Amino acid sequence: MEDAQIVELYLKREESAVDHTAQKYGARLRLLAGGIVRDVHTAQECENDVYLEAWRSIPPHAPRDYLYAFLARITRHIALNRCRERARLKRSAHVAQLSREMEECIPAPDDAACRLDAQELARALNDFLATLSKEKRNLFLRRYWYLDSITEIAAHSGLSQGNVRVTLHRIRAAMREYLIKEGYEL
Repeated sequence: MEDAQIVELYLKREESAVDHTAQKYGARLRLLAGGIVRDVHTAQECENDVYLEAWRSIPPHAPRDYLYAFLARITRHIALNRCRERARLKRSAHVAQLSREMEECIPAPDDAACRLDAQELARALNDFLATLSKEKRNLFLRRYWYLDSITEIAAHSGLSQGNVRVTLHRIRAAMREYLIKEGYEL
């Protein structure tokens, strides 16, 4: 079933929308959540929570042309929230390290003006990513969107771990320069 048809089912409040969503995207959503939470059971719970949140969010949103991206964003937020919940009891060094790496490159939304600028920052980041080669963009997304470890990225890309680390470091440095050029104070 096409994404637009699935969204129409959500808009009509037909419960079969959830079944169609699960059939089409369930495995990908579980994989995304699992990469973040690192636990199969928790990933399944996140997937179920995504369907509930999609039910609540459609309408008013109608992501006919970008359903997977819409669901992936929800999945990431839910999975990261689970990690934060876990971190309250036990610190998660993996997510904390990734946060520190990105803090050097992206301004923190610590006030209302920064939050209003979030869409412009997203545009600038997308423009920066468009300047990268496909390989470098994939390395960046696997690390900072899917939260893959350096070891996983190296295995997936066929590069050495050292090469992955150096490439990511150079991408972050280039992103920092690009954002400064765009007028962001870091």
